[in-house]
Amino acid sequence: MESAELRELLTAEAIALLDSLPAYSSATDVLKIVSELRKAGHSASLVATVLTQAKLRAKATGKFGDFAQRMLFTEAGLEQATRLPVAALHAGRFVRAGLTRVADLGCGIGADALAFAGAGISVTAVEADEVTAALAAYNLSPFPEAEVHHGTAEEASLENVDAVYLDPARRTSGHSNTQRLTKSEDYSPSLDFSFGLSGKLPTGIKLGPGFDRDLIPDHCEAQWVSVNGDVVELGLWFGSLARPGITRSALLLTREGMHELAAGADAPDAEIAEIGDYLYEPDGAVIRARLIGDLARSLGAHMLDEHIAYMSSNTAVQTPFASTFQVEQVCALDVKVLAKELARRGIGTLEIKKRGVDIDPAEFRKKLSLTGKKSATLFLTRVGERRMAVLAHRHGEPSDRNSP
Repeated sequence: MESAELRELLTAEAIALLDSLPAYSSATDVLKIVSELRKAGHSASLVATVLTQAKLRAKATGKFGDFAQRMLFTEAGLEQATRLPVAALHAGRFVRAGLTRVADLGCGIGADALAFAGAGISVTAVEADEVTAALAAYNLSPFPEAEVHHGTAEEASLENVDAVYLDPARRTSGHSNTQRLTKSEDYSPSLDFSFGLSGKLPTGIKLGPGFDRDLIPDHCEAQWVSVNGDVVELGLWFGSLARPGITRSALLLTREGMHELAAGADAPDAEIAEIGDYLYEPDGAVIRARLIGDLARSLGAHMLDEHIAYMSSNTAVQTPFASTFQVEQVCALDVKVLAKELARRGIGTLEIKKRGVDIDPAEFRKKLSLTGKKSATLFLTRVGERRMAVLAHRHGEPSDRNSP
C-alpha cells in the first residue's frame, strides 16, 4: 500500500463504502461489484482500494473473528499479526503481573495492542513504517487506552511505562510479498536491543517458532504456542512476566480448549524401544520446547530413536499433546514393497508423514500409484541407520488390519 492509497482509504467516503460492501468470499462476483461501484460514480482507484480491504477483512476473520470487519490491513501486516486469542493470552500475563502501562514496540497493525487495550492496559504502540502505523492508529481508535506513534523502537520513550512488549520485524520491509529474514542479526529492532530491555523492565518478546534455541537467554521463560496443530510463535518472557520455576512450556490452543505442558528445563529423553501397537506424533510446540521425554513418560510410552520425535506404546492413551495412531504394519522403506501392500489393502487416500529421512512426500506419493477407496497414514522415518515405513490409522477411526 502506497501513501496515496492510504490517504484515499482513510476518508469518510472510503470507509463508508468499504463497510457497505457485502461479505467477501471466493464466490463473490467482483466484476459485478466493480461495475456497480463505477456506475455509482466512484473512482477506479477507490474501488480497487476498498475491494482489496474487503478481501483482506475476509482473510483476517481467521485471526480476528468479528473484529476483522472494522479493521484495516496490509497484506504483510495481516500475515505477521498475532492471532487475537494468542494476543489475549499475552495481555493476560501483563494483567496478572500487575503491569498497567505497556510500550508495544513494533506494533504492526496493532493486534497485540488491541488485546492490551481490551484488557484495560494503557498501551503506547510504536511502529517504524508510516503506512502501517496509520492503520494501527485506525484499528486502535475505539480504545482511549491506546495511542500510536510513528517511530523506531530504539527511539521510543519508556519514561511513562512499566513494561515492554516487542515483536521484532523478521521479514524484509514492505506491505506485500515480503521475505523471511534468515539471520537473527537482521531483525529490527535487534536482539541485543530487545534482550537489553529485559534487564530494565518486565519484557515480552515474540519470535518465530523456529528461532535458534541456542540464542534464548537463560533468565527467561520460553513458551512455544500452537493453534490447532500449527506452531505460530515463540514467546520469551522476562522479569515478572515469567512464571517462577518454568523455563520451557508448550501451550496448545485447540478447538476443545487450552492445554499446557511446562517444565523447569528441557526434558530428558524417554527410554528407547521398538515400535509397539500405537504411535504418537507430538504437537510441534511440544517438540520445539523439547518436552517429548516428559510427555512420553506421562503416557507410559517410549521413544523410537533419540533424534526422532515419534513415541510408541502398546496401550493407547488419549492426549491433547499428541496425535495417536494405531499401527497396522511396519516394513522397510521400499517404494515397491509399499506400493504392492497399499494396492493389496485398497488404499487410495494416503496421508504421508516423515521425520529423519530426506524424502519429498509429494514425489513419493506419485511412485505409489494409489488406487482404492480406503484411507491410511504412512510414516516414513528411521531408527538408528534403519529406514522404516509404518502404516497406521488414526486411533478411533476404522482399522484396515483385517483387509484381504
